[in-house]
Amino acid sequence: MNDEYEVVIGLETHAELSTESKIYCSCKNKFGIEVNTEVCPICMALPGTLPTLNERVVDYAIKMGHALNCKINRVCKQDRKNYFYPDLPKAYQISQSDIPLCENGYVDILVNGESKRIGITRIHIEEDAGKLLHATSFEGSSLVDLNRCGVPLIEIVSEPDMRSSAEAKAYLETLKSILSYLDICDCKMQEGSIRCDVNVSVHKKGTPFGTRTEMKNVNSFSAAVRGIEYEQKRQIAALEAGETVVQETRRWDDAQGISVSMRTKEDAHDYRYFPEPDLLTISVDEKRVEELKAQIPELPTQKILRYVQKLGLPQQDATIIAENVDLANFFDECTQKGGASPKIAANWLLGDISKYLNETGKTLGETKLTPEKMTELIGYIEKNTISTASGKKIFEIIVAEDKPIKQLIDDMGLAQVSDTSELEALADKVLAENEPSVTSYKNGKTNALGYLVGQCMKASKGKANPGMMKEIILKKLGE
Repeated sequence: MNDEYEVVIGLETHAELSTESKIYCSCKNKFGIEVNTEVCPICMALPGTLPTLNERVVDYAIKMGHALNCKINRVCKQDRKNYFYPDLPKAYQISQSDIPLCENGYVDILVNGESKRIGITRIHIEEDAGKLLHATSFEGSSLVDLNRCGVPLIEIVSEPDMRSSAEAKAYLETLKSILSYLDICDCKMQEGSIRCDVNVSVHKKGTPFGTRTEMKNVNSFSAAVRGIEYEQKRQIAALEAGETVVQETRRWDDAQGISVSMRTKEDAHDYRYFPEPDLLTISVDEKRVEELKAQIPELPTQKILRYVQKLGLPQQDATIIAENVDLANFFDECTQKGGASPKIAANWLLGDISKYLNETGKTLGETKLTPEKMTELIGYIEKNTISTASGKKIFEIIVAEDKPIKQLIDDMGLAQVSDTSELEALADKVLAENEPSVTSYKNGKTNALGYLVGQCMKASKGKANPGMMKEIILKKLGE
């Protein structure tokens, strides 16, 4: 990459809201159902129909506004955004133009251990369009599924404050985490619940910003990274060759790793925005705005700082846990009121628990594991009642079955032997049976120590406390 140039990135992120019904009608807001089965005269745009705003959509948007430190416009309106496309039956989209519900906010992201503030221009509500279906069986035609028409969206528009693909990815991951924490979006990117339009421009450092291009509907964070890096290189190459970067809308083809020109980029006046005449002005009581603010939980960035500064976790571990609301809630319950050691609880979450979830495709809620059981298991290990290896055996059972841990320890004979006299007798027996290894150790071959401890563990069938066993062997070898 040419170091003379700087990339400037702004993102328009669309998030589908997890409401029961659509934004302007009572049709179910549901993914994956048979085509054109959740449609009605309103979302099909039949003549004479009138929309009614879903109040929950406004609540969810205001929550996101609070989470992103926005000003909430208690009085605003909705507008018609006019354009023609086959999956938009009205030939306009109900959105918000000059007065969004939320504006002038910010979010702090963490990149390579450093915090950076990204400005939020606005958050507005709007309806989704339908979906075109393309298949070879359609003999060159495309069919339209209107189930998605009227699905409620919030569009989160950032300031052009990002200067690398890494910052863009961190920003998107932060938004996704916040949406999950607020429980207003299911964040299933494979279903299109979050998608973004990526605006990219380049300019020589110290000069005005360059002409931007927009890549539409990028549906994964990794694709956004690849698209930004490709577009950055493409624009720099064009400028270096004496060409002009054209303001246009491009499509990111992730399979080929290229962006393809679609059309000249529209400006706001091209959409002929005007106030939506079929909907009343949105007026939100100040008390309601404050009530929604009070419902905002501790958010990922604050959690990361608390985990690092107060609980002593490495930032990478803290970030992985905090960005997954299920892991974070589980971790908090394990460590609250001095339950389990934060570092040990984190190791279990990032190790055996995450491995199990990845291998089975389950969520924590779909397992039999509870914070209480995990804390109890960690307690037995920390008190040397059982070894870490035995703890792993028990974990494999309690994650799938609801069984008492104490009973499993007794039934499986996993209780660790920590009685000094019993361990000393075991050490004497092993040392007597392994004179060559004792001699090797005394002649400077220290790896013999591990062998002797291993023999003790084998003789005890894994029940001996390994730490105590090692200390006793060392003491006896030194006598």
